[in-house]
Amino acid sequence: MTDPPLFEARDLVKHFRSPRGVVQAVNGVSLSIPRGRTVGLVGESGSGKSTVARLALRLLEPSAGTLSFDGADLGAASGAALRRLRRRMQIVFQDPHGSLNPRMTVLQAVGEPLVVHRMASGAALTDRVVELLERVGLGARDLHRYAHQFSGGQAQRIGIARALATDPDLIVCDEAVSALDVSVQAQVLNLLRGLQAERGISYLFIAHDLNVVRYMSDEVCVMYLGEIVERGDGDAVLRDPQHPYTRMLVSAVPDLATAGPIDEVAPVGEVPSPIDPPPGCRFHTRCPRAEPECAGDRPALRPIADPSAGRTVACRLAGPRTPEAVGS
Repeated sequence: MTDPPLFEARDLVKHFRSPRGVVQAVNGVSLSIPRGRTVGLVGESGSGKSTVARLALRLLEPSAGTLSFDGADLGAASGAALRRLRRRMQIVFQDPHGSLNPRMTVLQAVGEPLVVHRMASGAALTDRVVELLERVGLGARDLHRYAHQFSGGQAQRIGIARALATDPDLIVCDEAVSALDVSVQAQVLNLLRGLQAERGISYLFIAHDLNVVRYMSDEVCVMYLGEIVERGDGDAVLRDPQHPYTRMLVSAVPDLATAGPIDEVAPVGEVPSPIDPPPGCRFHTRCPRAEPECAGDRPALRPIADPSAGRTVACRLAGPRTPEAVGS
């Protein structure tokens, strides 16, 4: 019997009003994150990845859809119940210095979640912060320093220590290593994997670098213009991409090992506006394989014949598909 996921989103929608019209940032996104596993979310800038991250933590309220965390209805939670759930969910942001208050010392910044959730105070608070700093490669000597006194990698370690303070079950990493040098990236990624092995933490891992996503993720979801167009085992999706958009992303990374040469990858034109997205398959206006039928009905995620369980693609031309998908 399969254990229920730690986190699950169903048919998430988020629209923003702007002077030019309604921005359709996220449209019908569903995903689940098992306990102790990592789900990677990839796509171009503007695809809706960070909006999904903020919806998952209810930093933004969805226009439609449902959210659940450890069996609880996250979307319906409020007041004390929501605070209890948020204690178990944390986020590491892209800009390590921008996410730290420049007027706070490390002791204050890392200790703030412990104060907010009334988990420690006084000497116990200081001891806990030192313990967290040592776990991420810093120490007591850093307690009274400020964010500007640290390198980018060190500042991101402070952000990770702060995220760990409440002993969360889920951490959202929103481009958490994209601002770091390659060597520092490797250190932070290994730190995150070590913490997952040690504590059983689940990650929603958002990144542009497909090699990073492949290294970190058990499952990968590929987003385009607010929708998931391909999902499945992380290695399988990036080694043998099936959706033309995923193939385009993979082809842009010369050193990404694939099952064979990637062709048909040159996109046509510009990314459409999320205010007025194309009908049918949203990628059809840029797809080198598009047929007239692609502008018709919006394609749903369908299972395809693949050794990896759960491999699905939202493309009528992807395949070969399973008999169940063909008959649906």
